[in-house]
Amino acid sequence: MAFTSTSLNGLLDESLAEPPIGETDHFHWHATPVGIAALWHGDNAPSTPPFEEALTEGLKVGLDLSREEREFHQVTKGLVLLFHS
Repeated sequence: MAFTSTSLNGLLDESLAEPPIGETDHFHWHATPVGIAALWHGDNAPSTPPFEEALTEGLKVGLDLSREEREFHQVTKGLVLLFHS
């Protein structure tokens, strides 16, 4: 499920530098060229990717991501959950 690619991580880092399209309790939401990125914000990232929490919080900002493919990445800014078709 995890994918480590320096070019993808670089693209995510660039996209995360842009203002978020929404914010919820645990995530900053970003539109990226490869999908919707949920950047975890808070003191400690969970030990397992919180996909279910992201799906619930995504609905709060108008994003139904339940049918999207999902993967997680560790980038410069922290844990990113990536949702894409």
